[in-house]
Amino acid sequence: MAAQTDIQNNLATVKARIAEAAMAAGRHAGAVTLVAIAKTHPAAVIRRALEAGHRVFGENRVQEAEQKWPALKADYPDLQLHLVGSLQRNKVKRAVQLFDVIETVDRPELARSIAAEMEKSGRRLKCFIQVNTGEEPQKGGVGPEDADALIAACRNDIGLPVDGLMCVPPLDDESSLHFALLAQIGKRNGIDTLSMGMSGDFETAVQFGATHVRVGTAIFGDRAATDAAIEEPAAS
Repeated sequence: MAAQTDIQNNLATVKARIAEAAMAAGRHAGAVTLVAIAKTHPAAVIRRALEAGHRVFGENRVQEAEQKWPALKADYPDLQLHLVGSLQRNKVKRAVQLFDVIETVDRPELARSIAAEMEKSGRRLKCFIQVNTGEEPQKGGVGPEDADALIAACRNDIGLPVDGLMCVPPLDDESSLHFALLAQIGKRNGIDTLSMGMSGDFETAVQFGATHVRVGTAIFGDRAATDAAIEEPAAS
């Protein structure tokens, strides 16, 4: 029961902080969606967040999500699942089947594969363009200077509606600069859905217009603590 209470309390705390940041920025708290990042956490822990009333979650890997979410979706059909990790083209079919939002479209070839699979399956997902605002070679995302062209290609040539933008700022940089850059790209392209901000900087992201913040550790804790919390008691 204590672990359930912790997750419930953590969710309430994060949502209160989002609301406070939104009000400080002159925004309505309801304009910001909390995406609870469940990567590496088992279904038993995710279920506690669902039991606490939360319904929007994110996963990094298609294969891991396939092991956890079909059963959870069957029990909670109103939940929404975001893919927030990189997507390989050979996993597009599986991603379209399972996820409701893909936040990491970053190249025309991937956009074409997603558009084709959505047409074939009849499933309409929301798709975000991931922008590599820090231009880090080890990260996914289109470069800021190429973002406008990719957005235009998706809209005009590929037939993939662009529902939002996403970024992951470099760890050692001032995140506000990257949030401001993403907001500028969104503004000039008529996109006001912005996924930015994580456990350490989501309040700053809200101030810069985030409509989605991706928070994992502040809700679920680290994996080691989670594992200990769900360990079965020894037989007595």
